[in-house]
Amino acid sequence: MKVLVTGAGGFIGAQLVALLGARGRIGDRPIDALALADRRLVYDVPEGALMLEGDLASAPLLQRVADYRPDVIFHLAAVPGGAAEADYALGRRVNLDATLALFEQLAARDKPPVVVYASSIAVYGADLPEVVTPETPLHPPLTYGAHKLACEILLADFSRRGLLDGRSVRLPGIVARPREPSGLASAFMSDLLHALRAGERFTCPVSPQATAWWMSAPCCVENLVHAAAMDVTQADPSRAWPLPVLRLSIEQVIETCATLHGDDRRQLVTFEPNEKLEAVFGRYPRLDDESARALGLQDDGSAQALVVRALAP
Repeated sequence: MKVLVTGAGGFIGAQLVALLGARGRIGDRPIDALALADRRLVYDVPEGALMLEGDLASAPLLQRVADYRPDVIFHLAAVPGGAAEADYALGRRVNLDATLALFEQLAARDKPPVVVYASSIAVYGADLPEVVTPETPLHPPLTYGAHKLACEILLADFSRRGLLDGRSVRLPGIVARPREPSGLASAFMSDLLHALRAGERFTCPVSPQATAWWMSAPCCVENLVHAAAMDVTQADPSRAWPLPVLRLSIEQVIETCATLHGDDRRQLVTFEPNEKLEAVFGRYPRLDDESARALGLQDDGSAQALVVRALAP
């Protein structure tokens, strides 16, 4: 089986590549070849992996993907939310145009390959009901979410036509990303964990009661690999599922960090809520993720497990 990872140089991509290299299989199928696509790859890749460096929207790189003929594709490449909102042209070119071009290139095959598409909870929007269900209308508040939703719909249509075997999974807040500029408006979630582990003061841009959907990076990549192997023949035609989450308030996360790292962590956090930011990233209600759990997708299990796994070396 040939596997391709786009966005392989990113935070999630690098951890996914490490997991694939360590396991050497997806489900019960061994990985015979692994290709990694990104603008630049700066870490040690698994031995024998094919490097596809360049712009995913470019014809030469798309042709190299076509020549490779992958059986399973993890499509993670994207301009993140805040950066896509600030630069519409860049966000459209990468998040929408390049993704559609990739789908069309992959569809020119005799047998439809499996495509695991990293979508986002950004498709839901703000002012959500008390429980988000599969029937909840989708109203993305940012261009990033609009492009993610458009690509979910396109992938479902390719799947309906028998051209691709698509599985869109909506990623929640994934922690703990490195403490560096990421273009993600939700980066404060990771920054909070890093600061409290290090015993540093942290100014939180949302209130203690702000709730979000949380997942550690190790849990995320395990779900991505599972998504490639799960049986979706009887699944919803939309082929899109939110990953199961832990719904935690900032206060609960701080308490968990205090339990793990010391009681003094509670005094290290001050709050300067940004109403606009909190409206998007701090008011997530309960999530009905039973359809995803029925397919074998999972959350971290507990707040303590989340923090430990998120900060693991």
